[in-house]
Amino acid sequence: MEGAGEILERHKQVIPSGVMSINRIIDPMRVFVRAKGAYLWDHEGKQYIDYHAAFAPYLLGHGDVDVDDAVIAMIKSGASLMGAGTTPWEGELARLIVECVPTIEQVQVVNTGSEATFFALRIARAATGRDEIVLMQGGYNGWADDVSFNLMDPREIVADHKEGEEYALRPITAGIPRSLHANVHAIEFNDLKAAEKLLATRKIAAVILEPILQNVGIVKPKPGFLEGLRALCDTYGTVLVFDEVKTGFRSALGGYASIAGVKPDLAAYGKACANGYPLAIVGGRRAFMQYCNHADPKKRAVIAGTYSAHPFTVAAALATMKKLKGREKEIYGTLEALGARMEKGLTDIFRTRNYPTTVVRQGSAFVLYFMDHQPESWADIARHNDAQRDLQYRKALIEAGVFHFPVTSKQGSISFAHSEADIDKTLAITEQVVQKLG
Repeated sequence: MEGAGEILERHKQVIPSGVMSINRIIDPMRVFVRAKGAYLWDHEGKQYIDYHAAFAPYLLGHGDVDVDDAVIAMIKSGASLMGAGTTPWEGELARLIVECVPTIEQVQVVNTGSEATFFALRIARAATGRDEIVLMQGGYNGWADDVSFNLMDPREIVADHKEGEEYALRPITAGIPRSLHANVHAIEFNDLKAAEKLLATRKIAAVILEPILQNVGIVKPKPGFLEGLRALCDTYGTVLVFDEVKTGFRSALGGYASIAGVKPDLAAYGKACANGYPLAIVGGRRAFMQYCNHADPKKRAVIAGTYSAHPFTVAAALATMKKLKGREKEIYGTLEALGARMEKGLTDIFRTRNYPTTVVRQGSAFVLYFMDHQPESWADIARHNDAQRDLQYRKALIEAGVFHFPVTSKQGSISFAHSEADIDKTLAITEQVVQKLG
């Protein structure tokens, strides 16, 4: 049997880097062939308890029966991609989303979170007539050119960064036009002073951010930060965009905005809304969403996509949302209990170690930092988290049958398919791993 490394090398003959998405390159490499519930299996038959969940969409677990059955039924019904007119299902989904998410008045369905954030910024620019945007250091808002900056600047760059300062822009990829640099500003998450300075002195179309910085684990907003951004955007005529691709539906049925009590103008949702099927949402206030169908072509923000609201993915989203809505207390109560069990267990395991650790959790999302406090920004993590120990720990867990993404500071995601026994087994494995690592 070929090893994972050999399969990767064979793939490289026909795929640049050997994988279809660059962030799937991992060490140790694995070739996964099956997933069900809370588990993954690789091509050698090894089983893993999964806390990566493909960057978090599987809120109900891999291969949820209700969701998969809905997709199969849609396929068997004879529905296909019509590509013209409307379907009854896209309207049903839109109404359901508006019912569940109090911050959304109208929606457009797209295929990926990157499309959703891209279109949110297009709407914001159409509505304001401005070009410039503000994003957060360490945040990930998709692959579009405008947001491909300052993803996770290295420690030597963020080490001397001071509150209230804007970062020098650092593209994360080649191929971004230099002309874009004048329209993008990067600041630190939780830095209200830097946001105020930019909004007061520049014509900013939008501030876009994950309301919890979950690209780098779980960095929660400081008290008053989101409220302060809301007030600043109101004062200076700037559109506030929440990227809830990760937090939406995982944090709560109404998204993290419903927990924070702060209403964005626009929001992007993805991941959990269709339990792993490729569907995402851009939605928000009616006054802004109406720019998608503005009477004046010069003000119209075109949102188009042949595969947007495909009947098969819409069926998955309808089944997912109906299940979350119909069993809201049970599902989110279970996820909270499992998350709390994981948090307490990890805290207890590391309490007696001779190095600092901190467990941070939001509902079913959690992360273990190798530092002595909850971080307030990516700079805080880069300065204080022991990245080498973090990676060593993650790799050892993978070898022992617990799959966390083997990149420092990445969140773990618990699904409704996990059981207390899964959490307890994970903690037992973790204790064994930690004892070996010292």
